[in-house]
Amino acid sequence: MKHAQVDQQATPFAMMAKPIGPRCNIDCKYCYYLEKEDLFPETKKFQMSPAVLESYVSQQIEAGNAAGMKEIPFAWQGGEPTMLGVDYFRRIVRLQKKYAQPGVTITNALQTNAILLDDEWAAFLRDQGFLVGVSIDGPKKLHDRYRVDRAGRPTFDRVMSGIDLLQRYDVPHNALTVVNRANSGRGKAVYKFLKGIGFEFIQFIPIAERSTGVRLAAAPQIDADPANAVTPWSVAPQAYGKFLCDVFDSWFARDIGKISVQFFDVHLGSWLGENPSLCVFSENCGDALVVEHDGSVYSCDHFVYPEFRLGNLNDEPLSSLVWSDRQREFGTDKYASLTQQCRSCDFRFACNGGCPKQRFSKSRDGEAGHNYFCESYTAFFRHAGARLEAMADCIRSGLPASAAASNPHPQRNTKNREARR
Repeated sequence: MKHAQVDQQATPFAMMAKPIGPRCNIDCKYCYYLEKEDLFPETKKFQMSPAVLESYVSQQIEAGNAAGMKEIPFAWQGGEPTMLGVDYFRRIVRLQKKYAQPGVTITNALQTNAILLDDEWAAFLRDQGFLVGVSIDGPKKLHDRYRVDRAGRPTFDRVMSGIDLLQRYDVPHNALTVVNRANSGRGKAVYKFLKGIGFEFIQFIPIAERSTGVRLAAAPQIDADPANAVTPWSVAPQAYGKFLCDVFDSWFARDIGKISVQFFDVHLGSWLGENPSLCVFSENCGDALVVEHDGSVYSCDHFVYPEFRLGNLNDEPLSSLVWSDRQREFGTDKYASLTQQCRSCDFRFACNGGCPKQRFSKSRDGEAGHNYFCESYTAFFRHAGARLEAMADCIRSGLPASAAASNPHPQRNTKNREARR
């Protein structure tokens, strides 16, 4: 095995591992990952082999040490990783313990649809300290609109059984909710539901894909072919903006400090003058990569296409791929490719042009490469900006952010806004 060389430019990074590739036990209509099977036409069984798994675990820990990371996170996704069985993940934990270094914490996160969870799984996840993300799109009718199994049957009741199991075993878990065409007009209802079943950490992921009519268009989906229309399940920009505003109003009124909504937490940090902590909104990206079941490493989960394949960790050290000039360029291109509308926007400090994957619209001046969700983000920042600013002021004054809720209609502080720019 080749060993990582300490790179003077080594910086913290994250990897999303796909140990079962795109294989899944259900057939979500909006899933962009199922078609990745086409990248591996000779593969019959999508499973990271014991040799590749050990190589990946050891190299991730080694590269994390080279970057001076005191916490090295492993994120296991798919497809559906629980299809591998709990013994597969017991092997993962053994390998992590084998290669762990003193003074460094190893963490694990598992993203699942929760359908295959049972008592054995729940006990393992609890005992090994896994953080579990559960995919759920809201109440039954909204969830089942797109999240169906391979026979076209609804999955909501089975997902709820999995969530109940996690709660009974006290497994840390959060909600990952895809905002789509069906649930985008029901922001308050979706939030009330997620809150009502006990989620204290919520991520909202808007979906926007273009289709060639046969398959999804390749990232970054910037092309001049008018036939590549937005898919029927994609959320409209105006609808997503309203969804965010509706949820924010409910959250601001009574749940600040009680429920963590990733989107709001990230932007409260932006209003505090911090660099956005989520790659979608950071000035540059490139520090969140993907390793596939065969050891192939790609620039990003949304860019698993041949042109964004960096190499294979079986052939060259993971560290050389993570910190390669090619990957650094991928990250800095995010800022370099901003439209002029983005560059002159008052909210660029918080948005930074959004995810490059979704830059397939045109700016007001007709410039290509503008983010499809610009209208969404702008609407939210205008709606919530003064209240985010009020929360930031409370924090600077040593008060809890929730103190801002006593004044639901604060005036925007122009001086603070200019300082952030």
